[in-house]
Amino acid sequence: MKDPYDMRNQGTHPLAGASMTGADMLVQVLADEGVDTIFGYSGGAILPIYDAVFRYNAEHQASMPLIVPANEQGAGFMAAGFARASGRVGVALVTSGPGATNMVTPVRDCMADSVPIVVICGQVPTTAIGTDAFQEAPVPSIMGAVAKHVFLITDPSKLEATVRTAFEIARTGRPGPVVLDVPKDVQNWRGVFHGSGRLPIPGYRQRMNRLEASKLPEAACADFFTALAAAKRPLIYAGGGVINAGASHALREFAKELQIPVVTTLMGIGAVDTTSPLSMRMLGMHGAAFANYAVDDCDFLLALGARFDDRVAGNPQKFAGNAKFIAHLDIDASEINKVKRVDWNHVGLMTDALQTLLEYAKRTGFARDGSDWQKHCDELRTKYAMNYDRTSEAIQPYYVIEEINRLTRGEAIISTGVGQHQMWAAQYFDFRSPRLWLTSGSMGTMGFGLPAAVGAQFAQRNRLVIDIDGDGSIRMNIGELETVTTYDLPIKVIVLNNCGDGMVKQWQKLFHKGRLSGSDKSLHTKDFVKAAQADGFKYAVRLDRKADVPRVVEEFIRFDGAAFLEVMIDQDAGVYPMVGPGQAYEEMITGEHIASRGKVQVKTPDASEMF
Repeated sequence: MKDPYDMRNQGTHPLAGASMTGADMLVQVLADEGVDTIFGYSGGAILPIYDAVFRYNAEHQASMPLIVPANEQGAGFMAAGFARASGRVGVALVTSGPGATNMVTPVRDCMADSVPIVVICGQVPTTAIGTDAFQEAPVPSIMGAVAKHVFLITDPSKLEATVRTAFEIARTGRPGPVVLDVPKDVQNWRGVFHGSGRLPIPGYRQRMNRLEASKLPEAACADFFTALAAAKRPLIYAGGGVINAGASHALREFAKELQIPVVTTLMGIGAVDTTSPLSMRMLGMHGAAFANYAVDDCDFLLALGARFDDRVAGNPQKFAGNAKFIAHLDIDASEINKVKRVDWNHVGLMTDALQTLLEYAKRTGFARDGSDWQKHCDELRTKYAMNYDRTSEAIQPYYVIEEINRLTRGEAIISTGVGQHQMWAAQYFDFRSPRLWLTSGSMGTMGFGLPAAVGAQFAQRNRLVIDIDGDGSIRMNIGELETVTTYDLPIKVIVLNNCGDGMVKQWQKLFHKGRLSGSDKSLHTKDFVKAAQADGFKYAVRLDRKADVPRVVEEFIRFDGAAFLEVMIDQDAGVYPMVGPGQAYEEMITGEHIASRGKVQVKTPDASEMF
């Protein structure tokens, strides 16, 4: 298979044969890979590469700017935000020891959500490895458990090929983070730059070749449409794999042509336009009631790039319990039948598979009348619509998000921290396109939102980027407020302040008799507005009157430059619907303001089920 990332397929590299240091080689490969932004924090073991980046930018009109965060975790989430918003590989560059260990959480976060980044860590010289040298950490051992792949480069002659291979692994197949551990003597080594070549990884490339060659056979298409023809209530369940595969357009065409409604996971938001009549929005633990009821009612379920995780299929046996036929398309064979047994599956490229199915339908004259099922879904959307106490004198977070959404019309990039604000954003914002929704899904990492917004703004410089955060979550990486103003980024940061860890408090109220152990921060004295002002925000406002919401929100969004808004919201506002751990959708708690099919008793989960 021809590799588009191998310079050998593009003619001789203009610098082939030149004598370079290892650091210069590494930076040149980054440039060859199309890297135009690096996020990182310096230190002794990575200084040769930092110096090489400086000299490269001096020679090439700053074509690869180096963005310096408040700490290394911020760099990792910036690289992740860049990758999520663009589909390209994000790059983080950190030093050894604590610099590398501060990257563990972002690397695991990217692995859990299938996000392609390359992390380059400095390391002590090869002769000092294993001696507990200053700022030494066993990066391969630590990162090996959380990354897609880790390379410790001890042979400098393989440095160039290894860096290219890292990008290949990060972006191909199921994307993920790759870590390069580069000792300082390898960075300082001088050798000949070849301008081409990758490491021999035959097993991996064979798997990638099989994936590319995996086509849906005619018989499989026939089986699929035989089952679909018998179905009266088919539903598509789309996950983040659709977006990662660049298959959103193919999904939209497929769903529209066959008139099949779509629910999405948290990571799949934006795969279909949420304003489309076919969109049933997010399903799962905090999914819309109408989305979950549609899953209960469907008789045919097509899972696309989704993994039936515990926040979606809390009770796998009862998930889509009325479905007589479940089909599953995915790029990762290990996800097939891992949680839920399916009747039909295909492992391969998502776009190719959807196009093949659609072409088969057109070629064979397949047609179905989806009007009755669509009418049923419309009725579900109306009867079990998202709602809240609109008469409350306290500022409701849902109202604030609705006001922002009214102005942004589903076109802004929204990043979030993790907690109640994350779920409210997923429930009440519209997303017209993929890669507008950036959130930490599987890991649920507080502190993700602000640095991810920084990365997204560098990836999409002309887009409006908004970080929807919570007072608990933003504390984790609040130092990145300064990064926003240092680089003059027009990011909008909003903190929905309910004086505590809202999601934890909600669980404590439901399952622990209201004992708010460690989650109530109402006595904390943090002044977020002064913090933002201290970090250079020219617009920094606290909103605490409901009547002022429309005016202040519009000022905030329209402000020319970075803006910070703290909103003092109702401390008792909850995230509903809610499906308890291990429970079925029929046991969904919808709260006071969303209709339910029946009265639901709150079941106390086992300790093993918590979070």
